[in-house]
Amino acid sequence: MKRVAFIFLGLLFAGDIAGGVESRVDFNRDIRPILSENCLYCHGQDGAKREADLRLDQRAGALEGEAFVPGDPEASEIIYRILTDDENDLMPPPDSNRMLSDKEKELIRQWIAEGAEYSEHWAFVSPVRPKLPSVSKIGWVRNEIDRFILAKLEEKGREPSSEADSATLIKRLYADLVGLAPSPEDVDAFVEDRSPKAYEELVDRLLASSHYGERLALPWLDAARYSDSNGFQQDGETWQWMWRDWVVKALNEDLPFDAFTIWQLAGDLLPDATNEQKIASGFNRNHLSNGEGGAIPEEQRFVVLFDRVDTTATTWLGLTMACAQCHDHKYDPITLADYYRFLDAFNHVKETGRPGRQSVRIRVAAPFLELPTQENEKVIAEWSAKISAQRKVVDPIIKAERAKWEHAVRIDNDSLDKKVRDLLAKEKLTETEQKTLSQQLLTHFNKVERPKLNGKLPELKKLDEFNRKLAEYKGEHVPRPMVMNDDQKRQTHILDRGAYLSPLKPVSFATPSFLPPQRAGAPRNRLGLAQWLVEPDHPLTARVQVNRMWQYFFGVGIVKTSEDLGVQSEYPEHLELLDWLATEFVERGWSMKAMHRLIVMSAAYRQDSRMNDWHREHDPENRLVSRGSRFRMPSMVLRDWALSSSRLINSEIGGKPVYPYQPENPWETLAQVTKERDFSYPTSKGKDLYRRSIYSFWRRTVTPANMFDASSRQVCRVTDTRNNTPLHALTTLNDPTWVEASRLLAARVMERETQSVDQLSLAFKSVTGRVPSEEEMQLLKGLYEKQFFIYQSDLEAAEAFLAVGETPTYGSLPLPSHAAMAATCLAIFNLDESLTRL
Repeated sequence: MKRVAFIFLGLLFAGDIAGGVESRVDFNRDIRPILSENCLYCHGQDGAKREADLRLDQRAGALEGEAFVPGDPEASEIIYRILTDDENDLMPPPDSNRMLSDKEKELIRQWIAEGAEYSEHWAFVSPVRPKLPSVSKIGWVRNEIDRFILAKLEEKGREPSSEADSATLIKRLYADLVGLAPSPEDVDAFVEDRSPKAYEELVDRLLASSHYGERLALPWLDAARYSDSNGFQQDGETWQWMWRDWVVKALNEDLPFDAFTIWQLAGDLLPDATNEQKIASGFNRNHLSNGEGGAIPEEQRFVVLFDRVDTTATTWLGLTMACAQCHDHKYDPITLADYYRFLDAFNHVKETGRPGRQSVRIRVAAPFLELPTQENEKVIAEWSAKISAQRKVVDPIIKAERAKWEHAVRIDNDSLDKKVRDLLAKEKLTETEQKTLSQQLLTHFNKVERPKLNGKLPELKKLDEFNRKLAEYKGEHVPRPMVMNDDQKRQTHILDRGAYLSPLKPVSFATPSFLPPQRAGAPRNRLGLAQWLVEPDHPLTARVQVNRMWQYFFGVGIVKTSEDLGVQSEYPEHLELLDWLATEFVERGWSMKAMHRLIVMSAAYRQDSRMNDWHREHDPENRLVSRGSRFRMPSMVLRDWALSSSRLINSEIGGKPVYPYQPENPWETLAQVTKERDFSYPTSKGKDLYRRSIYSFWRRTVTPANMFDASSRQVCRVTDTRNNTPLHALTTLNDPTWVEASRLLAARVMERETQSVDQLSLAFKSVTGRVPSEEEMQLLKGLYEKQFFIYQSDLEAAEAFLAVGETPTYGSLPLPSHAAMAATCLAIFNLDESLTRL
């Protein structure tokens, strides 16, 4: 059987190497993906699930299991297994629904012939700064990034795309760096500026903008599963917006990523930690928090712990560590013990697993900071003064009532417990017994008798009412952002399949064993974990972050699975570029702004995004970066784009969440589930309606209806979801934000220009950043004229359309023409070009 298979293999692939298999097989690039996809589920490191006691993720295990004979494919069992027609012997088994291609079979044969050498997964080896590749078209290169991109293109006999025009570039930069539409004046100034420094100066101006932090914070909020409520039935609200504001501030100030990491994972453990550093540690307090009646506190605490491990590992390591919660990871070398040693870093927070009740609305779980504002302090002082004055009235009354009660209770003491009765029965008490008796009587009086006096004595009732109102005010209005601490030492155990009631072996903190260890003397806690993550030679952290930067600016990462750089990830086409960027990030002092500047200054970033036939056939996802990337802007940016291009936007930075327009009763489902509180949607008024989307209140159970494709913020998410469904168009055509923005944009262009053609041109330019072509202008004119005819014939419809939104239109504009222009502006907002970052 084997002999027949080997003869078949030789015939099948004779002369085929030149047709698809390179001269030398690379294990990481060519073989590991085949093994990981087809073999390691049953023959990987998870001993509990390993079949035939054969391990293929390590060379020693494969040799021990006699899977292959290095240098001799014909003597190798694995070759027979992948070629045989016997379904009992065939690998992968037919019922696995996996099948190797002819090319994959030949790669395995060639690899064995060349010695079947293994190499460690590329992402688990510290990046080494590669040499800059040589290129022919050196004049195209603007910085080091371009050498790597151009070298790959030249290997394939291709040239990069031409540079995008100035109008496209300014729109692209505004979308990426501040998430707001450039004004027509900004576009004109940039397009007409012939200075060789014009582009660089625009980049630097946008990087220095306070709106940069707002835009760049959005993907980080998704990773941190930031929300303004806890989730679940009660879905109590929190003060975590203070952490959100810290993120925006840190990005604007270009806090180096190593400090950005340490503060968020362990800011509370830094020496003399400031409130700002403690607030930063709220990254791992953004989790769901279950306050439902049937929730078991300790079980929920472990749910939170598992979430922190998953979120931290995904965000910084780019690994699916959650897979090792119940057993050794089936693909990556993460053991069950690794998982629980890592979890130990988060297991010492003084928390119960349930949120506390601060008010009907606010539910915050300790530990938290209490950070009263000046207004809070003023109100608290006023209530405290009232309470102090009332206590002066009450104290003598209580003293007298207590004396009366103590006298009476010495005669009739059946309401007291036996210990107190026994003391009262004694004729003579020791000093200690007297103290005990006095304390017991006081406790009983305050707990049992004192509340009874409220109904009898209005002075006491008034004092209690003052205390209640002060507590209610503090619970509702005093900011209490949740933070981390290590104030409760616990013994961490490996859990049997993740069951919190089934502890196994005790463990203490350690970093994953397959990665470089902590430095000697480093703290064995969260702070040590954070410091370890940003060691300059860490294999993953810098790679993971620059990969996500690339994903942000080009739509897809150098490694497409930006949430997973483990064994199951693809082998990156631009691995050398990834490693160069990772080492450059560290060399530039972990400056995120510096890396963002580097990327947007490259010729690769500036390319035209239009596709040709070659792109469609050979590089449809633009993995070679053979052109500029184009993708629909996130819904939060689309809303901001409409607000800014219409000049409706409120540009204030930071602060409490606001409640922009939503469909009627968006939280009605919650109101049906619980009657504990009012779940009516408190639509904002005035300028708060037009704040940036980052400040919109984010209810975890019911995310904003007009933020399509947005993360639910229930779990960590580091990749955008981009769908295209009719629901999106229903939002951008009907949501009051877009309709009102269209009305205001129409009013502005009508006030500035007298001719409809000029009004249409200005409206188009305000949204897209360019002047419409002659053909496009004819289409716009036709649309406007059609809408004008409709609204001239139906003034009530025109009036109703123009009544959407709270902001009045100043000045007197003719009703039909204003409505027609507003409808045309709404159509402009919905053009593919308007919705797309080109």
